[in-house]
Amino acid sequence: MAFVDTYVKEIIALEVALFHARARLEGAADAEALHDLRIAVRRIRSLLIPVRAEPAMGPLLAAAKAVGQLTTPTRDLEVMAQELEKRGMGGAADSRRARLELEHQLIAEHATLQALFTALDGWPAAFRASEPGLDSKHFEKRVVKTLNKHVDKLRRALKDAQFDRHELRILVKRTRYLTQAFADLSPLSSKAEKSLKAVQSALGSWHDHHQWRLKAKVEADLQPLAQVWAEDSAAELERAEAELDTLARLLPKRSKR
Repeated sequence: MAFVDTYVKEIIALEVALFHARARLEGAADAEALHDLRIAVRRIRSLLIPVRAEPAMGPLLAAAKAVGQLTTPTRDLEVMAQELEKRGMGGAADSRRARLELEHQLIAEHATLQALFTALDGWPAAFRASEPGLDSKHFEKRVVKTLNKHVDKLRRALKDAQFDRHELRILVKRTRYLTQAFADLSPLSSKAEKSLKAVQSALGSWHDHHQWRLKAKVEADLQPLAQVWAEDSAAELERAEAELDTLARLLPKRSKR
């Protein structure tokens, strides 16, 4: 199967996954439905990175981004409820879970999500009529170039001790999701992929704890956890810094393709 055909097939499969996730959201009995929906949207966005400069890709790019923005606050609420339950604060967790059923329903019925399905329906024809969709080998080379560009950018960031850690978290996340989306073309070794995942986990946890600590300043029932979240945030950043050294050693020194 030609590379472009495999590419189109994967995005169509993700559209099917989105339909299933939306149905599960509407059923209001599946705690992982929103998470799975967001994973599908995230993967679509990663797959579109090599063609994001193509005007015909604009509608799907914009629609996928909008769904990500729409669903982030509700996903954050889910994660917060899980954290509070783990910390033995069941009452605070329950008060937040009580809002989830309505929020899930609103997302499932939201025009923003429907706009994504509409964009997905029109995407295959738009892609196949675009320059990358007409030349499979050229498109594959473009993907490889995009992968190498992101890995090179990450390698440079890791060499800069002053590089903002919030920006680094985003760069790490974007690079990992991109290399996952095009795993067969990724320039990363299995060890580098494992290290990249560990860095993303640590930086993500650091960011979560930092955000929770800020929330504790304005949400009174969270204040008992403010100190422990501050301590955990510092510990996760320390863990990330240690793993960053490993990742820097494991990234390819220069583009291999």
